[in-house]
Amino acid sequence: MNFKRKLVVLAGLVALIALCVYVLPDHVPLYDRYIYYPFQSIRIILLGWLPFSLGDVLYVAGGAALLYTIVRWGYFVVKFRTHKRLLAASVLNTINAALAVYALFITGWGANYSKGPLRDYWGMDTQVYKTQDERRSADSVQLVAFNQFLVDKLNSTAPQYRTLTFAEIDKGARNCYRMYTDSKVKGYGLDVKPTMFGYFMERVAVDGYYNPFTGEGQVSSRLPAFILPFVVCHEMAHQAGIAAEGDANLMAYAVGTQGSDPSFNYSCYLNIWLYANTRLFRRDSVIAKQFEAQLNALTTAHIDTLEELSKKYNNEASRYSSEFYDSYLKMNNQKDGIRSYSNVVTSAWMLEQGRSNALIRVP
Repeated sequence: MNFKRKLVVLAGLVALIALCVYVLPDHVPLYDRYIYYPFQSIRIILLGWLPFSLGDVLYVAGGAALLYTIVRWGYFVVKFRTHKRLLAASVLNTINAALAVYALFITGWGANYSKGPLRDYWGMDTQVYKTQDERRSADSVQLVAFNQFLVDKLNSTAPQYRTLTFAEIDKGARNCYRMYTDSKVKGYGLDVKPTMFGYFMERVAVDGYYNPFTGEGQVSSRLPAFILPFVVCHEMAHQAGIAAEGDANLMAYAVGTQGSDPSFNYSCYLNIWLYANTRLFRRDSVIAKQFEAQLNALTTAHIDTLEELSKKYNNEASRYSSEFYDSYLKMNNQKDGIRSYSNVVTSAWMLEQGRSNALIRVP
């Protein structure tokens, strides 16, 4: 391909990305119906039979290709007088490849970041307060009430909790979405696999991720079994088209606690209690510790396990990983960044105030 054709491709990709960035966010329902939902289902139909994550393989291949390209550029720079045309062509090819990847990201997933909050879609009432002090006082009361609710639920479900295998959790989560939601991809678009990067993800404090190119959900199978049901439901929320992390947490909580499986119930109550109690601890550490003291022996042991893991992997790599993902989320319309995960506390308590047996609606 000569330079003229490369530039034509570049112009076409820039125009496509501009169209996606400025048009898709205003037409998300159409995007979901005619692009995302069919694409997600097709991807899982084609890749679901693989016992490994193709997304993991593509990331490794992409990293290798990037490293090879950088080495080539270094060689071309050293031989600049005789290789300047090759350097220019390689740079242009790399720019086109990066733009093509970004265009695929937007059309295959990124437009979902333009959706409004899940609690607005569910029509949850939001109290309007006259002052910040009034809001903070009401939030504190609700936070205490929700902590008590979650502690009671953990104590009642712990005796029935049993450790599930990864395959059992994946199947159970898919069944939850099929039985309790109206998700458009619940037939074929949901499937989570153990990632080949589990060892490294554990060291950077990442539990799982959704691959926007292959549609696969990847979760570290090295996670404690009592955490996995919630994490798998969270990644399936992304597959269902929910991009915001706080909303994915909310959907995972709603789905995992809607049924009667005590292992899923327990995992979801525990994960949300960790957020809720941490938030309460920042406001009143005495009350937060009192709630923790009420927990049953099994939950206390599980919390000790999590604290040990947190201390073990509290390192620079995990902090850099958090900062990188925080920036990524903010670039994609998530103004709270990584803090958006904990936004589930308020929404989950509002959900409990209006529980029903109706199908959980997925935007």
